[in-house]
Amino acid sequence: MKKLVPIAILLLFSSLSIAQQTGATVEDSLQKGFKAFMKGTTIGGYGDLFYQRNFDQKTSMGDLERFVLFIGHKFNKNISLFSELEVEDAKVTSGGVAGEIALEQAYIKFDLNPHHYIVAGLFLPRIGILNENHLPTSFNGNERTQVETNIIPSTWREIGVGYYGSLKKIPLNFSLGVVNGLNASGFQHGSGIREGRYEGQFPTFNNLAVTAAVQYSINNFKVQVSGYCGGSVGIGPRQADSLQLNSGVFGSPVILGEADAQYSIRGFSARILGTVVSIPDAAAINRAYANNTPQTEYGAYVEVSYNIFQEIKKLQAHQFIAFVRYEKLDMNAKIPDNGITDGTVNQQHIIAGFGYMPIRNIVIKADVRLLHTGPQNANLISNPSPVALPYRNNNQFLNIGIGWSF
Repeated sequence: MKKLVPIAILLLFSSLSIAQQTGATVEDSLQKGFKAFMKGTTIGGYGDLFYQRNFDQKTSMGDLERFVLFIGHKFNKNISLFSELEVEDAKVTSGGVAGEIALEQAYIKFDLNPHHYIVAGLFLPRIGILNENHLPTSFNGNERTQVETNIIPSTWREIGVGYYGSLKKIPLNFSLGVVNGLNASGFQHGSGIREGRYEGQFPTFNNLAVTAAVQYSINNFKVQVSGYCGGSVGIGPRQADSLQLNSGVFGSPVILGEADAQYSIRGFSARILGTVVSIPDAAAINRAYANNTPQTEYGAYVEVSYNIFQEIKKLQAHQFIAFVRYEKLDMNAKIPDNGITDGTVNQQHIIAGFGYMPIRNIVIKADVRLLHTGPQNANLISNPSPVALPYRNNNQFLNIGIGWSF
């Protein structure tokens, strides 16, 4: 037994070394079935920390935003375990307002053949760009896009079963999933459906959701269409009736549609994404839970970037990516009669900055974000602080940080 321990450690670090040589993470390598990952247990992960200056409030703060540990295991050539344990904001304290320890994923993957597989457990459906590809080394800027944080609530994971496939003769991938639905009582003003996720913690399964995506790639161009439709009231029929809510498998539905396109060539990259969320029974949800749920919200962004080191032979092992992104989102695009419109969640963001990658798995980032919103609604202000500053429609943020993945 003692002899097996150093052998296992050697195999672990050799697999990590192979992943780093390819620039891939251990999770990617296991997902793609690299031979070095055909059996045994592998460890990987990612994380990021940053400094932010808020010029409106004249305050500065820092945060070890997340530290994620990935553990994968290959049971045999067809069955694998994928799991991630995440710590947010460095620590969790009793009664604290920040910090979280949570499983970001924990599922079993069953490979049916080289083109098709099934996952079962806590997994991230293929919705948008960032939900599946959210490593700090895979997106520009210190902050994830506002659209794919507040409208599409990354990282969105639920318990269920997913089927993934690709066609042999056409560069087309597709996915279909069935997961637990949302919890409308958790919806919060200003964050859309984000706080209605169960994330693996006691989902009712009285209501369900269906997710699907189709992705087509050709040369340097990739387009995707994805969607979600599921119930948001998982309580029992009698309790739902007492609140005048529609329950059942797809009761009080939430419907999300998304389309995106990505293009890259010789150091230049461009992304565009648009998404709409519809909650037809928002008025009934507001009546039951008084959480100012919108009937419609939407978001879109476009981003262009360029690797300045692309044409410099001596520096091609490094990357220096300059980027600019414009985002528009409105979490109160349509409000039911019993809701209150809040202009502060009708937002435009312009983000510009750079990321320096000395190796593919480390990134140093700096960016500036300019924010413009609609007016503040005084009806939404309760117990205002006597030292609160007047609301300003414009604000600026400076972000500096570092991220890693392995």
